[in-house]
Amino acid sequence: MKRKFALAIVVLLVLSCSNDNGDSNNCEFQTVINDELYRNSPSALLTINDLEISGNCLRIDFSSSGCSGNTWELNLIDSGAILESFPPQRMLRLTLKNEELCEALFTKQLTFDISNLKVDGNTVLLNVEGYEDKILYKY
Repeated sequence: MKRKFALAIVVLLVLSCSNDNGDSNNCEFQTVINDELYRNSPSALLTINDLEISGNCLRIDFSSSGCSGNTWELNLIDSGAILESFPPQRMLRLTLKNEELCEALFTKQLTFDISNLKVDGNTVLLNVEGYEDKILYKY
């Protein structure tokens, strides 16, 4: 009886530690879907240098001025609207709260989980405000 109980505990531990569900993300932040925040969130001046999708993570390479960038608060916000086109499109904004009063330029990279932006089908075009190109998210 004790042996079966010990075996059951080992099996449960192994299963609970398994992280191979095929959709694991290592994104740093979640994407927010909220029309009011999309329209009304203030944002300090920033430049989006590059976007890249890897799995369900959108990597954003951006620059802004400040003292170190350590106090910056960033959000990736989706409007919630799905534009009817082929493929469908979504509208996003990268918002930055930056109260640093220095003029040094810093470049950072952050990743956002975009899995909540999926729509029917297997692709959606992402239009990120301030970035000239659209980026295709395939899933």
